[in-house]
Amino acid sequence: MSDWQHVYSNFLTPLMFLERSARVFPDKTAVVYGDARYTYRELGERVNRLASALLARGLKKGERVAFICPNTPPMLEAHFGVLLAGGILVSINTRLSGEEIHYILQHSGSRFVFADTEFGDVVGPALEGCPGVEALINIADDPAFPSLEGGEYEAFLAEGSPEPVPWCIEDEYEPITINYTSGTTGRPKGVTFCHRGAYINALGGLLETRFNADSVFMWVVPMFHCNGWCFTWGVTAAAGTHVCSRRFDPSAAWKLIEQEGVTHFNGAPVVLIGLVNDAAALERFPRPITICVGGAPPSPTIIEKVQALGGHILHIYGLTEVYGPFTLCAWQPGWKDLPPQDQAKLLARQGVGYTTGAQVRVVDEQMNDVTRDGATMGEVVMQGNMVMIKYWDDPEATAQAFRGGWFHSGDVAVWHPDGYIELRDRSKDVIISGGENISSIEVEQCLYRHPAVLECAVVGVPHSKWGEAPKGFVTLKPGAEATEADLIAHCREHIAHFKAPCAIAFGALPKTSTGKIQKFLLRNQEWAGHEKMIQG
Repeated sequence: MSDWQHVYSNFLTPLMFLERSARVFPDKTAVVYGDARYTYRELGERVNRLASALLARGLKKGERVAFICPNTPPMLEAHFGVLLAGGILVSINTRLSGEEIHYILQHSGSRFVFADTEFGDVVGPALEGCPGVEALINIADDPAFPSLEGGEYEAFLAEGSPEPVPWCIEDEYEPITINYTSGTTGRPKGVTFCHRGAYINALGGLLETRFNADSVFMWVVPMFHCNGWCFTWGVTAAAGTHVCSRRFDPSAAWKLIEQEGVTHFNGAPVVLIGLVNDAAALERFPRPITICVGGAPPSPTIIEKVQALGGHILHIYGLTEVYGPFTLCAWQPGWKDLPPQDQAKLLARQGVGYTTGAQVRVVDEQMNDVTRDGATMGEVVMQGNMVMIKYWDDPEATAQAFRGGWFHSGDVAVWHPDGYIELRDRSKDVIISGGENISSIEVEQCLYRHPAVLECAVVGVPHSKWGEAPKGFVTLKPGAEATEADLIAHCREHIAHFKAPCAIAFGALPKTSTGKIQKFLLRNQEWAGHEKMIQG
């Protein structure tokens, strides 16, 4: 690359990471995707092309650019190119319905939309009634999927220049990405990250995982989830290698682990279960592998199995509002002498704050710390460098989330004498299925839209693969008819498929004397005899 001197700023920004790696390690492999290989020089050039093409099309500072894309190189390039052009990246969950994508495009005010053609059948209808979207760019990766009306990604890059684009940062607290929540309290909220937070979180991930320039990272966590837990930027900062894949497949993952020399990957417990139980599984990993597991509490059982394969488990916990991981179950030297079962039980806790300035507490309703006895429950609250700056265009929700000067997670936990926290429940009846947050209220509202439904309740129930999944309990209107299949199909038509109930039970619902449905009774009967964790 040519002289970078004119692009520097005095602010903390993840743009520094690619600039340095492209300058210091220009010929090192940055990206692996199938048979394709990009060096850091080439990655930098592609990012400059994306940024300069956006600027040439008239993108102004602070305008939003949406990407609907799996873990392929364009999604990684977006995490630098959009920022470099002064835009704000809106990474959209590829599993959402067209109605949900439409809302996000409208709420964020996205001006450009880049969409992988695999999701064209959802994106096409979602774009209808979005006058703010000026251009659709197809990412035509797989010829099996037809393109929508609009440009093509590689042609768009060709409009730009590989020469360095000057940075336009005026404040390191400027927004750089908006990540929409799963709508656990109604409409999804736009969690807004800034340059400083992304920079610090990315470095925190490197520090906690011992990631360096010799490391090889296999992409499993979607890059649209909290910007890949900030590893989109972190792996680049270390000049490590990104191994990209369109989707996670356990057998393919085992091949990549062998062929590409994978040393690190992140994922939900369901990913570990898939690897451990796959027919292609090896007796041990071919080399030590560090695995960050989060998105749902992993069971001691699956932790023990992965450790036996030679994996080093780092159990992390966080939310979209805190850039993904916020705490980790930091390994204590004395644990090495414990039996594997006891080690796994300790590692199943959510732990302590990251080294990079994260503060976490468990508090009562008066914001007082609960007793650190491993039994007294309270809410997890957070503060520090690793917390969002706001909810996009929602000052009321922002003020509510930060009441008392701390971010309120809504998660219930206990605080152990050693300072480690451990989750015990989820507030507001949020269901966590395979790492995805599902609002029981959203599913109930969908069920209520069916003409045969009189009353309903939705709770999380045990699921052998996903840990838990939503189940509906329905009372039909007198004389009305509907089958389990009818109601599930109805939900799958109106909300994302992963949010639809896995089962429906019909009958009267338990209620209090004032008529309130007692969801906890339904939940308790479903979980009786089950450990509320993924068993592996």
